[in-house]
Amino acid sequence: MTDVGVGVDLDGGTWNWRGGRIREAFLEAAETVAALLAEPAVAAAWEKPSALRDFSVGGLAGHVAWQELALPELLAEPVPTEPVVSLREYYLERVTWLDAGVDGAVNVRIRKGGEATAVDGHEALLARVRDVVGRLRAELHTESAGRPIRMTSWGDWSLDLDDFLLTRLLELVVHADDLAHSVALPTPAFPEHVTAPVIELLSRLAVRRHGPVAVIRGLARTERAPASIAGI
Repeated sequence: MTDVGVGVDLDGGTWNWRGGRIREAFLEAAETVAALLAEPAVAAAWEKPSALRDFSVGGLAGHVAWQELALPELLAEPVPTEPVVSLREYYLERVTWLDAGVDGAVNVRIRKGGEATAVDGHEALLARVRDVVGRLRAELHTESAGRPIRMTSWGDWSLDLDDFLLTRLLELVVHADDLAHSVALPTPAFPEHVTAPVIELLSRLAVRRHGPVAVIRGLARTERAPASIAGI
């Protein structure tokens, strides 16, 4: 990768951030998602099924918006004292939704959470998102490097803020495509400094799931490519 400001080392369990670029990438993605949520096509299809099974368009929008909406409350909490785990440990040992399947309890809970976030309707959710994006633009860069973030529902451990933001950036970029496809809109054209860290993380998660040979073939050899190298 060149000139993206982010280097990923899942095997070593560390991330090399340069100049706070992941925070800027997250904020830019959040603003792009807010613009997508504002589209009339999203409001018109609010109660209809989305491209993701068992998610309404509104519920999917709520799930995407949660990636932004959760942050101010998390940052307002006292700095957690629980141990900070690496991103490698997070995805290989802590995350339960990756291998749970669409009907797994954790994924059912995620869908219910998205629907609950959207329960007040399109206009209310959009207003909340716009307010939060403005607040994060002012607040996020004031947080110190290495500041831990803890989601109490995840367990007695924390993530480094920048690691947490990368996990949320992945969610924003992937689900923006899902939401746009659900309402027949073009997928937002995120810039390279937003998509590059997401693509690199997805590639490493694909290796976790399928192994390096399958991923290399999927990327380089159409005649021997597996049916899927999806990482999540």
